[in-house]
Amino acid sequence: MSLEPFQQSAALSLGVELELQLVNTHDYDLAPYAADMLRAMARHKLPGSVVPEITSSMIEISTGVCRSAAEVQTQLSQIRDALVKCADKLNIAVVGGGTHPFQQWHERRIYDKSRFRELSELYGYLSKQFTIFGQHVHVGCPDADTALLTLHRMSRYIPHFIALSASSPYVQGHDTAFDSARLNSVFAFPLSGRAPFALTWDEFSAYFDKMAKTGVVRSMKDFYWDIRPKPEFGTIEIRVFDTPLTVERAAALAAYVQALASWFMNERPFVPVDDDYLVYTYNRFQACRFGLDAVYVDPASGEHMALREHILLTMHQINKHAEAANASGALKMLRDDINRNHNDARWLRERQGQERLLAEVIRQAAGRFREG
Repeated sequence: MSLEPFQQSAALSLGVELELQLVNTHDYDLAPYAADMLRAMARHKLPGSVVPEITSSMIEISTGVCRSAAEVQTQLSQIRDALVKCADKLNIAVVGGGTHPFQQWHERRIYDKSRFRELSELYGYLSKQFTIFGQHVHVGCPDADTALLTLHRMSRYIPHFIALSASSPYVQGHDTAFDSARLNSVFAFPLSGRAPFALTWDEFSAYFDKMAKTGVVRSMKDFYWDIRPKPEFGTIEIRVFDTPLTVERAAALAAYVQALASWFMNERPFVPVDDDYLVYTYNRFQACRFGLDAVYVDPASGEHMALREHILLTMHQINKHAEAANASGALKMLRDDINRNHNDARWLRERQGQERLLAEVIRQAAGRFREG
């Protein structure tokens, strides 16, 4: 099986996917209501789509192709409002966040779909442990080689995305001491991690052909990389974000991606090299573990600095690109949170510190998702 050709898309167009939790309103544990929600949502005419995910207590919503983060927020808000109405009728709630704080993985049910059954047979218990919730951001690229250059430039900023979106401090009732514990579950899969260092589509196609000949992969869906090309859409897909607690924050994160991509495509601020990845796993771990308090190692200079300072410096560098995309307000929201040393993981810990009951934390998180 050969790699499909890279389709044309509008440069810097956006698409956002959010994996969301379905919880009951009794004890706020996960509830297997995906099929009911999908039937209810089918009655609403909405942009994008609503589809099942691997276990039956989660669903994925996605926007259509958007030109701006403001359009992303509009579409996500429309879908969110319909989700809330449908959930109310089913007496359940919809919640953001990268993990459910106290669900037990062995209680999960695999959603009845052939691909999910195949994954369950292949990965065993990891399939149920994959009941984790992420945001994926697609950004349009004008051609395949630009997509790969943008992918490898974007890889330097993976720690930014992790720290800004981190919302998974709790796993199975325990504080993990990580801001984003979700990505530890992703790393368990054999084809996770980073994309191979290829800067032309011909090189990448040769790599894919070698992998396909081994019988290990059949399509790009088999790769769980932090960023992967999506040739059928003409995009790259960034996959490290935890699902935020609000759709407004999800749109703001998409705005940051778009401004970075504009900087890369229009100014070409640096040429990616394979040695960029020498500190990749370390920087990724730091962001998962410590969030905005992480240390960031600059892959070019080797300089160590506070991750929050590197994010603020980067936002200053791309300011004109954010202004051109009418995304200055979104980046200001993120900057304000950085200056307060605040992300969704911090919010969840603060609520738990006050309530001492994770079910109440989830009830309040459901309220945040509903109200924005």
